[in-house]
Order: sequence, then C-alpha cells, then structure tokens
Amino acid sequence: MTNKSYGLFAMNSFKFSICVFCGSRNGKHKEFKKAARETGQMLAKNNWRLVYGAGDIGLMGVLANSCQNSGADTFGVIPEHLLQKEVGKTDLTSFIVTENMHDRKKIMFTNSDVIVTLPGGVGSLDEFFEILTWTQLGINKKPVYLLNIEGYWNPLIHLIEHMIEQDFADADLLGKFQITDSVADLETSLLELH
Repeated sequence: MTNKSYGLFAMNSFKFSICVFCGSRNGKHKEFKKAARETGQMLAKNNWRLVYGAGDIGLMGVLANSCQNSGADTFGVIPEHLLQKEVGKTDLTSFIVTENMHDRKKIMFTNSDVIVTLPGGVGSLDEFFEILTWTQLGINKKPVYLLNIEGYWNPLIHLIEHMIEQDFADADLLGKFQITDSVADLETSLLELH
C-alpha cells in the first residue's frame, strides 16, 4: 500500500530504519552503483527498512530497486518540485510528497534510526552537513555513517580536518560520524547497534 501525505509520520517503532542519502546520478565509477545495490540487498537481508529521497534515478533508484527486489520495506520522501526531475518512485511501501526540501529532510530524519551517506552531489552534502550540524549541537543522537566507496569522500574528510586545524571546529568533529569503506563494514557496524 502506498501512502501519500504532506504530514509528518511517526517513527515506525517495530522496524529498524536506515536513512540513506545518495546521488540522483550514478557517478563516474561502477563501484558506486555496486555499493548502492549491495546496500539495498544488505538492508533487506537484515529486515531493515530503507528511508530515502523517493527518487527512481541514479544511485537512489539503484538503491530502492535493490531493496524492493530483495523484499525490504521502503519509505520514500520527495518534495513536489522534484517529482518529475527525480522521477518520484510511487511503488514504494510508503511514498510521501512534501512541500519543500526542509520537510523532506525532517520526515526522513524523524522516521529513521541511523543515517548513512553514500556518494552523491551537492544535495547529499547538504543532507550530511545538516545532520552533522545537528549532531555537533547535540540535537541529533542517532548514529551517522559516511560510506567512503573508492575514497569518494576523502576530500570531504580532509576539509573537516582543515576546519579543525584552522580552529573553526572542535577536535572531536571527526568523531561525530563513522567512516566505512565497504557495505560489509557498514553492515557489521549496524548489526552492533541493532
């Protein structure tokens, strides 16, 4: 059954839910698509629910289709203005349309237990940094993971190190999220939480 709503859904307390931020493009390296596919399969294998941006293109589409094909529940949230551009995937377990990007992120965050960022573009950076900011401020207590496939996020990690070196961030900022280099390592970490 597909739910379409503009409201904020309550946390699904009976299923461990993983919010995944990732690109609406596939990226340059085939390993990115492979990681998205493996992430979807890993979520299904553990009977965990995917919470994501409800797109059917790029890594988002690979991830969601992999989850669905492997039997996982999928919870997608997309703003009205991206329904066409990101090809809103309406056949998800739950499909929510929001008025804006802010509501999209808020609903995704509220309906998840863990946040994971795969390779992606500016939107994925925005989502990651908003959650990291909330974590730094003590607003977010949920675990945050950066899936660093093929070293994709190395420049971001170096930037954060630079912020710390230049005294624009506390030394513990890198400890506010965990970096994993493979889906297998991510799964091991998530199993320790659940």
